[in-house]
Amino acid sequence: MMHFLEETKKWLGEITEIFLLLVALGIVVEILFGNTVPFFGGIITNLTALLNTLGQNGLVGLIALSIILYLFARKKAVA
Repeated sequence: MMHFLEETKKWLGEITEIFLLLVALGIVVEILFGNTVPFFGGIITNLTALLNTLGQNGLVGLIALSIILYLFARKKAVA
């Protein structure tokens, strides 16, 4: 049972890393070509909206951002 959970965590970590790489690629593609690229269009707009939402919520947004960053940093240290 424990082996299954460890394998699941490993797979989810790898999938998350792939999605983060795709987001980074999408940001670069959108900067270079604008919103005209079908799959990657709107990533910067969505990220800006997310950051604005976190910023408008003040302390709650700061706490949420801190938790998200902590989880990503912890994942890197474990893997």
